[in-house]
Amino acid sequence: MGDRFEPKHFLNRELSWLEFNQRVLDEALTGTNPLLERLKFLAIVSSNLDEFFEVRVAGLKQQIESGAGGRSVDGRTPTEIFQAITRRVRQMVADQYACWRNELQPALAKKGMRILAPDILTEQNRAWLQEFYLTQVRPVLTPLAIDPAHPFPQLLNKSLNLILQLELVKDGRIQTHLAVVQCPAILPRLIPLPPENPRRRDYVFLDTLVGNFLGDLFPGTTIRGYWPFRVTRNSELYVDEEDSPNLLKAVEAELHRRRRGDAVRLEIAAACPETIREAVLKTLHLAAADLYLIDGPLNPTRLLALSRGDHSPELRDLPFLPAPVPALRGRNVFAAIRERDILVHHPYESFSSIIEFLETAATDPDVLAIKMTLYRTGGDPRIVGALMNAVNHGKQVTAVVELRARFDEANNIEWARKLEENGVHVVYGLVGYKIHAKCALVVRREKLQIRRYVHLGTGNYNPTTGKLYTDLSLLTCRAEFGEDATNLFNLLTGICQFQGLSKLIVAPFDLHSKLLELIAREAVHARRGLPARIIAKFNSLVEPQLIQALYAASQAGVQVDLIVRGICCLRPGVPGLSEKITVRSIVGRFLEHSRIYYFENACQPVVFAGSADWMPRNLFRRIEVMFPIEDGILMDRVMCEILRVSLADNTNAWRLGPDGHYAIPRRPDGQEPRRSQDDFIALATRKPAPKAKGKFPRVDMAPRPFAKL
Repeated sequence: MGDRFEPKHFLNRELSWLEFNQRVLDEALTGTNPLLERLKFLAIVSSNLDEFFEVRVAGLKQQIESGAGGRSVDGRTPTEIFQAITRRVRQMVADQYACWRNELQPALAKKGMRILAPDILTEQNRAWLQEFYLTQVRPVLTPLAIDPAHPFPQLLNKSLNLILQLELVKDGRIQTHLAVVQCPAILPRLIPLPPENPRRRDYVFLDTLVGNFLGDLFPGTTIRGYWPFRVTRNSELYVDEEDSPNLLKAVEAELHRRRRGDAVRLEIAAACPETIREAVLKTLHLAAADLYLIDGPLNPTRLLALSRGDHSPELRDLPFLPAPVPALRGRNVFAAIRERDILVHHPYESFSSIIEFLETAATDPDVLAIKMTLYRTGGDPRIVGALMNAVNHGKQVTAVVELRARFDEANNIEWARKLEENGVHVVYGLVGYKIHAKCALVVRREKLQIRRYVHLGTGNYNPTTGKLYTDLSLLTCRAEFGEDATNLFNLLTGICQFQGLSKLIVAPFDLHSKLLELIAREAVHARRGLPARIIAKFNSLVEPQLIQALYAASQAGVQVDLIVRGICCLRPGVPGLSEKITVRSIVGRFLEHSRIYYFENACQPVVFAGSADWMPRNLFRRIEVMFPIEDGILMDRVMCEILRVSLADNTNAWRLGPDGHYAIPRRPDGQEPRRSQDDFIALATRKPAPKAKGKFPRVDMAPRPFAKL
């Protein structure tokens, strides 16, 4: 199959990701969005770029330096990709800061949220700021000279620093020196001033405050200028699992090294003199291509402090409380699951239903054992608290904890230790594979039999992201699912070979081949003149064989509709190649995170959900689970509610063109604007959708009846 497709048929992974980040930035640029929501999107752009440089750009630079990198699927060398990234990011950063300077900062000031320079403060606030500096800031600052006796300091990853130029007179001669002041992360980046007007909230940036008092740190000198800067470092973890006798300690050791990894990016104030910029670049072993001049506040994620607190509701999205799950309302969770499978659509339906499932299992006298995977738990103690409570109630409890969940490693290490200290049996999965599957198994004695209750999900066991990410949860007690879940945990905790499962499809063992099989089956149906269609919703599409299979399906006549939030390396709409493929990307209030796969199968549709995106890492280097939705009513809901509403979005659904660029299609005259996330909120709260009179536009879907796998 691969011989028929050329590099020009694929989009570059890194550049596709940057297009996703541009869509996030466009939410900040959209004047119709509430002001504080625009600020949130502006901050997310920076947070995303930080991780992109820490991992993806760092990896590219290693390939370039080693000369070991081959060509990407779209035919580019690592150097060509890096050069393209540099051009694209420079434009993105320029647009981002122009948005801040020209739109958001003035608009916030008009709404009473001002960021001030010390020299324009009132006398009262100047006196308060000086006292704050002397008591809260000065004691934790360390002035660092740069000279032969004081080499350039080893600055922590993404820390806020000032580089300054100073002069002093020694032996009758003026000497010029450089120095660095690092602003500790324990200090707030935005310092709120005492309120002088109940309608106004004033702030001062930490680097501006420190800069105002540099003379106090370097007495007897003349400060010629100071400029904030920030260094981004390679943050990938390098753990040799096979040679590490204790994975927890090995990951912990790598976390300490991460803070001082090789520099990959320098962000510095645009006003910094060129000679000083070049000196910093040389010290960090960086080139001009790694330099980003910033005309505004470094690290805009810190601007989110402006939106903290219960204020300015008119500048935010309308408040939304997740709805209770109808099938669980006022009922025992086990009795409800025995009646029929339950599908929960997060965040529109409350994540507390999953917490309730675990908390009920922890105290139920008939529950014998609980097993679950933990990838990102967040800081909420209820999930791990339920597991520890279960031990206290005499249950056998096993947690498969993934220590290498990127940028959550320290948090997971902390929880793993607490779980072990409280009697939970903690294991770290299989050597060589990250555990990304979302599965919980509850074993319960009921009369004379054992019944197994299973939770399977597309998102993490994290109540915080459960309010912000769109995901699906399935609660079932079907015997085949319980047996599969049991065998899955035996695979993760014991020593055995994967033998295949009845219902669950597991990467890296059979998920990739099953997806290829399902796609190929649709192509066979299309060639025979039978109904054939694929609808898939996930975060990223990168894996070349799956892309090639989708191209072949399109050429066979299969209609393929993809809803891909982030990276997409497939080119849709290319005549003769992919003209029957559409790609949408929905960016809105919530992060689109659910993975759903629909195959029409000649009017006998099959529907799956799961934890895996269509990327090599998910399919070959992680433990992932795809599971079927077998209950007919739930299949109907996924098809005719979730997928249909997503495909009908004509406001937040960007369409990918064959050239790799995204655009919001123009609505036909008279067509009502539709935002799928607003419609899902309306469905969850049983209220009419805004401006739509409670009706959803019809999107052609396969008819029933439904068939089991």
